[in-house]
Amino acid sequence: MARWLTRDDLGGAAGSAAGLLLVSPDVSSVFPLSPDDRAAATGLTGAALREAGVGTDDRVVVALAEPAGALWAAAAADVAGAAACVGPRGRMRLHHALSALKATTLVATPTGAMDFLARLHLEFLLDPLDLGLRNIVLTGEIASRRTLGHLAGEFGARVTEVLASPFGGGALAWRTAEEEPLKPLVDGVLGLAALAEDGTADPAAGLAELVITPYRHSTLGDAVLRTGLVARTAGPDIPAPAHTVGEHVLVRGVWLALPRIGKALSKIDGVAGWELAVSRQGTLDTAALTVTFGRESLVGNPMWKARIEQAVRALTPVSINVEIAQKVSETPSPGTVNDLRGHHLGRDRALIT
Repeated sequence: MARWLTRDDLGGAAGSAAGLLLVSPDVSSVFPLSPDDRAAATGLTGAALREAGVGTDDRVVVALAEPAGALWAAAAADVAGAAACVGPRGRMRLHHALSALKATTLVATPTGAMDFLARLHLEFLLDPLDLGLRNIVLTGEIASRRTLGHLAGEFGARVTEVLASPFGGGALAWRTAEEEPLKPLVDGVLGLAALAEDGTADPAAGLAELVITPYRHSTLGDAVLRTGLVARTAGPDIPAPAHTVGEHVLVRGVWLALPRIGKALSKIDGVAGWELAVSRQGTLDTAALTVTFGRESLVGNPMWKARIEQAVRALTPVSINVEIAQKVSETPSPGTVNDLRGHHLGRDRALIT
């Protein structure tokens, strides 16, 4: 019988996991890889790059955060003529890296690529076509509508979207157009599960969670991993995810653990409730945490706000703006999420319809 595991289950096994451990920035997920597991993950990611058009005459720059960055660079080195991982931060630095390395392929998140394009036009006054990119591979986020076509036109490149494991970062499936379903890289690695129970999704349900059966994995081969990514089903194919669900919210390619936010704020005297608002008004996601106090005297207290900012900064590398509600609440309330992007459906899978 298959084990059904979530991100929290993987994080809970951190102390006993062995091998190379791919950890999320907040260590809420720990994905173990043996040498054979690493070879399998690298092989699938290399296969995705080949499907994206990358060959031995290409030079690949990977602009992804860890743990995905190193894995993609290693896979690209096996497929392309050269590969380097430069990380996701710094658009001018990325432009310099692409130019200095004479890159023909960029691997980035959808919002990272769109922000890079915007900076080229508005700040650097550079023509994207001058970079000479032939391929752009997008992974790690839910892309906004028309992202693939827009990037293809601006850079004159072939754009491929790859669904990667939210635990280890390795490639699982791909597509070349927004209207296409996902094409799994190997049979059985990707499936659709019901939200409220451990089992295959009903095609008529409308919403289903993408689940992973780890490909040839030494310790998780009998497991079904809930990704937190949700797709709208419309037939036998596997659609690309359009939403998220559960106790983690995807922001700028990083999964924020909502229970950890709640736990950190519970240690600060006077906090009665909080709301995490996430939006994508421009090219990048922005996150704001509005905290409600239970006492009027704390509302304008800069020391209390600073304590909250420090607590949040210790949880995640994602920048979260802290705001203080002007009204107090004497009754404590649970933390909530207001996803203005329309991505996150809720914290409790059983309540999603």
